[in-house]
Amino acid sequence: MHSLLPSLIAAALYLGATAYQGASLARRTPPHKPLLLLLGLLALLGQGFGLYQQLLTPAGLVLDFFNAASLISAAVTAITLLACLRIPVENLLLLLYPLGALTTLTAVLIPHGTIEPINEQPGLLAHILLSILAYGLLTIAVLQALLLLVQDYQLKHKHPSGLIRNFPPLQTMESLLFDFLRGGWVLLTLSLISGWLFVDNLFAQHLAHKTILSCFAWVVFSVLLWGRHQLGWRGHKAVRWTLAGFLLLMLAYFGSKLVREFILHI
Repeated sequence: MHSLLPSLIAAALYLGATAYQGASLARRTPPHKPLLLLLGLLALLGQGFGLYQQLLTPAGLVLDFFNAASLISAAVTAITLLACLRIPVENLLLLLYPLGALTTLTAVLIPHGTIEPINEQPGLLAHILLSILAYGLLTIAVLQALLLLVQDYQLKHKHPSGLIRNFPPLQTMESLLFDFLRGGWVLLTLSLISGWLFVDNLFAQHLAHKTILSCFAWVVFSVLLWGRHQLGWRGHKAVRWTLAGFLLLMLAYFGSKLVREFILHI
């Protein structure tokens, strides 16, 4: 089966789940959680099947810009669906499901840039997996930070919307944010260590900016977690640091891939 059909089915399921959740929240009633998660799981399976066919080729792993975006999106959705079984983070799905639909469609419909397939050496694949999981958890953290910012603003101005009425308490939202940040920071640390161990030259011309920006992002997240532990940072300060670290990380990965594949063709 070609990757187009499962990708289209996945996108339709993601959009259907988004419409259902949005309509429920507009009525100020929480969506039926098992149905919401089931739709997401079915969409994720379709996205994963399509990605499997696009990523794995006889020449190696084809992890170009759009495939990478879809893969990270799938990882973020999978982590969030698992987290929903234990903690109240299903509001994140209202942002993640449309992102899943978008990345699924772009990966299968838009012509890809120039990229050499990756030789599937175990050490290098471990580095890639750790990087994707780190980006995934930190993406969840930044989405949680944005929802926290909206919740804080609406509560201060005393006009909470239907979406905000279904949020956990502000303190719980903030606690979840730092749980995601800690997990993402640990995975980012392991990703950088594995890069030093398994990538031949992290400061080669096409990797130097990615390595430097990733290290800067690691420093930003480290300072944020230190500030939380030692100085009690919270609220807008925590959100600003989270967004700054995430921006550096996205520039490191997607910025470098965009330039290499679509601008410089190297």
